[in-house]
Amino acid sequence: MIRIAIVEDQREIREGLRALIGGSPGFHVCGAYCSVEEAMPGLEREFAHVALVDIGLPGMSGIEGIRLMRERFPDLHAMVLTIYDDDDRIFQAMCAGACGYLLKKTPPARLLESIQEVAAGGAPMSPEVARRVVEFFRTARPSEQAGCQLTPHELRLLKLLVEGHNYKTAAVKLGLSVNTVSFHVRKIYEKLQVHSKSQAVAKALKQRLV
Repeated sequence: MIRIAIVEDQREIREGLRALIGGSPGFHVCGAYCSVEEAMPGLEREFAHVALVDIGLPGMSGIEGIRLMRERFPDLHAMVLTIYDDDDRIFQAMCAGACGYLLKKTPPARLLESIQEVAAGGAPMSPEVARRVVEFFRTARPSEQAGCQLTPHELRLLKLLVEGHNYKTAAVKLGLSVNTVSFHVRKIYEKLQVHSKSQAVAKALKQRLV
């Protein structure tokens, strides 16, 4: 029996998933939550093998939630179930520890198969997502010049951003103030010639800087 937790803020979708999964042989829904903040204590109480996590959630994002779940529940397999198929979110989710990435238009039978795959150690992806991942690795080239421009400290901070950390959690990890982290992030943006966190993360992944 595979135990599944659902983290989805839209009630109709959440309850639809609960009915589909809970009504299928071999599956048990041990919790359905509208946010990461609600899910974390629920996961403490009710063990789950797989968590289906939306990205666009109120409060903490699904990407940050997956990173937190990975830290607190090492045996939990988190799989994204979302409408978003852009490169930034896909690779941020994977770096945060997602074991799979499905779009919400995935047919019910395929969704159930994917849950089984994740529970067995697989990494299922929607075809569109898989193509993006393949294309990324086909075209990605390391950039020695960009990597050399960043100091070891800046590379550590960039790695935390890629993993889904925000300024506050990165500051805690590095033992710095939020203002100091903000200063270093601005320097990283200048050196990478980007203007946002998502652009910095995308460039770091594409050029394999971390």
